[in-house]
Amino acid sequence: MSKPRILFFGYSEVGYECLDLLLSRGDNVVALITHEDNPTEKIWFKTPAVAAREKGVPIFTPEKVNTPEWIERIAALRPDLILSVYYRNMISSKILALPRLGAFNVHGSLLPKYRGRAPINWAVLHGAPRIGMTLHRMVKQADAGAIVDQEGADIGPRDTAEQAFRKVMPCARRVLARQIDALLAGTAKETPQDDTQATYFGGRTPEDGRISWAQNSSQIFNLIRAVADPYPGAFTDVGAARLMVWWAETDSPAARGRRGKPGEIISLAPLVVATGDGALELTRTEWRKGRPPEFKAGQILGEASKG
Repeated sequence: MSKPRILFFGYSEVGYECLDLLLSRGDNVVALITHEDNPTEKIWFKTPAVAAREKGVPIFTPEKVNTPEWIERIAALRPDLILSVYYRNMISSKILALPRLGAFNVHGSLLPKYRGRAPINWAVLHGAPRIGMTLHRMVKQADAGAIVDQEGADIGPRDTAEQAFRKVMPCARRVLARQIDALLAGTAKETPQDDTQATYFGGRTPEDGRISWAQNSSQIFNLIRAVADPYPGAFTDVGAARLMVWWAETDSPAARGRRGKPGEIISLAPLVVATGDGALELTRTEWRKGRPPEFKAGQILGEASKG
């Protein structure tokens, strides 16, 4: 009897790791459906296309996978099992219904918490001390299907989103390694999610990195580390110029005990800015867009600086 036919939807380095696992096991991956790299996005991670090319697995990059044409093409691949790992688009119920062994997804959170897009960034933004990877059945509603397995990793209060990602990424491969034989045999045990505990967050854009100085120092610091390089970064506008804030300190000697109006420059050297409950020392910054202005003590950054 031939091995079950796996159709793999995926992107990101988590997708690479999980596809590499299947191919190293000799599983029957009939195709990879993935995304073209976005020329405006900083590609700092391996993608599953690398693993697919090494093993001669066919690669498809449809802009819209849920069209009648693509549903027909996917049906022609006769998948027994669909696996989705960091694929960025919703997959229609018609496609999910095709494989006899079902369709399963690896999501970057400890479901039911942080359903939706960019879960690791959102978790860092909210100061979560622990994140994880969850293998779950795919249903019509995003990230809401029954859980097959999950594994978590602790993250530190100063970890950036990339550091958190690196800590949790191995969990995905381990979870899939534990469960792939059961998935292929149709015997994986599933536990329904507790919807009363669910949280959901949408996709993030570069504009979401705008700093609101009225927030407290901890909230602003968490935003900075959640979108630090290689993500688009936190920023504040000063007239026509944009000041990127790549790192800051909440309890440096220069910032400790300082107060002012939110966004007010308290010190120039080092650069200390008042927040809703204290101050932050901006330790790594970069000017973008217009000509950098000459800072003055007492100047207000952000929204108030536009007037």
